Amino acid sequence: MTVLPDDGLSLAAEFPDATHEQWQRLVEGVLRKSGKEASGEAAEDALSTQLEDGLTTRPLYTARETGANANGDNGANAANTATADAAGFPGFAPFTRGGRPEGTSVSGWDVRQRLAGTDPVRVNEAALADLENGTTSLWLTVGRTGIPADGLARALDGVYLDLAPVTLDAGADYAEAARALLALYAEREVAPEAARASLGADPLGHEARTGEVLDLAEAAALARETAAAWPHVRALTVDALPYHEAGGSAAEELGLSLATGVAYLRALEGGGLGVEAALGQLEFRYAATADQFLTIAKLRAARRLWARVAEACGAPEAGAQRQHAVTSPVMMTRRDPWVNMLRTTVACMAAGVGGADSVTVLPFDNELGLPDAFARRIARNTSTILLEESHLARVIDPAGGSYYVEQLTTELAGAAWEFFQTVEKAGGLPGALRSGLVAERLATTWAARSKKLAKRREPITGVSEFPLLSEKPVVREPGPAGPTGGLPRVRRDEAYEALRARSDAHLTATGHRPRVFLAALGPAAAHTARATFASNLFQAGGIEPVHDPVSVDPASAAEAYAASGADGMAVLCSSDALYEEQAGAVAAALRSAGATTLFLAGKPGTAEGSVDEYVFAGCDAVAVLSSVLDRMGVAS
Repeated sequence: MTVLPDDGLSLAAEFPDATHEQWQRLVEGVLRKSGKEASGEAAEDALSTQLEDGLTTRPLYTARETGANANGDNGANAANTATADAAGFPGFAPFTRGGRPEGTSVSGWDVRQRLAGTDPVRVNEAALADLENGTTSLWLTVGRTGIPADGLARALDGVYLDLAPVTLDAGADYAEAARALLALYAEREVAPEAARASLGADPLGHEARTGEVLDLAEAAALARETAAAWPHVRALTVDALPYHEAGGSAAEELGLSLATGVAYLRALEGGGLGVEAALGQLEFRYAATADQFLTIAKLRAARRLWARVAEACGAPEAGAQRQHAVTSPVMMTRRDPWVNMLRTTVACMAAGVGGADSVTVLPFDNELGLPDAFARRIARNTSTILLEESHLARVIDPAGGSYYVEQLTTELAGAAWEFFQTVEKAGGLPGALRSGLVAERLATTWAARSKKLAKRREPITGVSEFPLLSEKPVVREPGPAGPTGGLPRVRRDEAYEALRARSDAHLTATGHRPRVFLAALGPAAAHTARATFASNLFQAGGIEPVHDPVSVDPASAAEAYAASGADGMAVLCSSDALYEEQAGAVAAALRSAGATTLFLAGKPGTAEGSVDEYVFAGCDAVAVLSSVLDRMGVAS
């Protein structure tokens, strides 16, 4: 142990280091108090969390885990030598710690605002407002679902194209949109070395979204022309969002992005570009979620994995991945959309810490239609606060050296590489898409996650937890419809949104929402916890809980139920002790007043014979709420 000089700041230097085994024994004691018996590794396992992709988050990470990884002894796929490499230094292979030596410490990450809409004039107004107030680059939707290619000049009127990089998203119309932008550079006499853009050609991403097959040779030709004349313009985008939005996990998103990138490298080399030039033509786009550590690890793992691909292609020093992170549309909710501001703030922070070169914060009302000016302002200011007030970009790879982040990066990279190899064995991404392998794999992942959402194991604040039925809906002008026909687009809130929509329709037709009576037994101390649980649960399905009076007993239950206006449903809420004393009599009184179905908030089997069903932590909330609405006669 190093002994520091006595400077008056000594804290714990005189105490011996605690061992991992000592910590485990303390954990054993805590578990014992909660009624669980476990020792050693089993005690640690009891506090671990299972993630997707077969990953596990441990409660404690120390040097012993990362030491094993640094020696390549983590049990990951042996073929993936990238997962066993040390993190290295920023700007050097394997680029885990960043693609540039200075990271984003000089000017921060590129704040890239997305511009959706079909009217070039309105898009131009929004673009100028964004650029004047903190945005540093523009992401334009062009073609069938955006502004027409011949309207690009109007949309970019007044924009200094030598200062503001432009990214295009044009789907099948990428070639027309790209040539329109390059012609505009020439028309406005932007020097080739001053132009910075991403032309957005992504034939495989378009196929994933629509099922429409595009010729990779045309994209390769565009890349060849671009590389010859525009040194800082990238022709192709490897967009992983279609797979994320179809319900894919982090490892699946990474694996499919690798497969896309490799397919493009093959096409570019076949089109006459050298390996280094081909690598320089790609930009990668990933989703950033409110799971901050997973997002940080995903971006770091993506760079490490792509560096491995570049190494295998014989150009290790050209393997610095250019990354664009976008806050996840999957996590955005339509109910209580204001909470999306918090989700996107965490996601933006994670993207910045993870080392993304560009970050797009989607406005909080993105899922409701075209964002208004306030939402766009909040979106761009999210990055501004993190950069200018929180100084998040001043440290290069701030997560580097964290035992947890380094371990998660390595494990995630291993899982992603394994899936990438599966895709390659299926004929690469084109073959995997057309055979249905990708769709089936993502559907399986989403089905497993949907079960967690339905059981509220993955809570959604404002939707499945703490919903507010009295909230007025946020209404926005409808935006252009996105491309369809390929992989589905899922949302975390979709099952609950369907339930709430049924409730809304019932409210419109009858003037009130479907109601359930909360029959709380005994004093507040006995029933508050379960009454609150039941209230949140039923509101998640748009069912209004009536908790008046605060407490009932066998004598008052029938009258209270009759006055509640409940639609045949009541829930008993109290302690196990009071259930044993009063549940039978209260249930009889409720039935005499017209209650057709009685729930009990608590363990299944409690007061058996007196109630019909149970609601409890971990129950399938979506199934319960759907059944309740059906029995209430609420149309689906």
